[in-house]
Amino acid sequence: MKREVNGVTVECLRGDITAQADVDAVVNAANAELRTGGGVAGAIHRAAGPGLEEEARPLAPISPGEAVITGAHGLSNRHVIHALGPVYGRDHPEGELLADCYRNSLALADENGLDSVAFPAISTGVFGYPVEEAADVAIRTVIEESENLQSVRLVRFVLFGESDLGAHERILRGSA
Repeated sequence: MKREVNGVTVECLRGDITAQADVDAVVNAANAELRTGGGVAGAIHRAAGPGLEEEARPLAPISPGEAVITGAHGLSNRHVIHALGPVYGRDHPEGELLADCYRNSLALADENGLDSVAFPAISTGVFGYPVEEAADVAIRTVIEESENLQSVRLVRFVLFGESDLGAHERILRGSA
């Protein structure tokens, strides 16, 4: 599903975040130490190779809501943007911190002249954020930020499961 907002195409698809060769940057749902982990972080680090962690580690630690950018190493993208989402029920205010992940990632993409960025569903895995609620924060933030973007023209949400895709599509369809 696609929708254009303020000259930016926002789309949702089911897929593998490491297989988005047509976007300039993929966003890593990172851990604070920017190490290889499980879930999205593990998949991105495995696909990128050890150089990704070597480049990222000196940028750590990061706090919930923060984002940093590195090269993509073995991935077919130009960059990886590492964003640390909030742990639901522990990091407060969760909604604001999650919105900051998207806001800061988009700002880094724009500052680096990137045309396109692919996001996973940040914080929804082991960090426990309810998917529907996280999708609402993510889509709303991307739409709000779209009017400020200079270079970013495509924001893609790459969702692993069918239910995650459905939640994001419902929110995107219903957003004003």
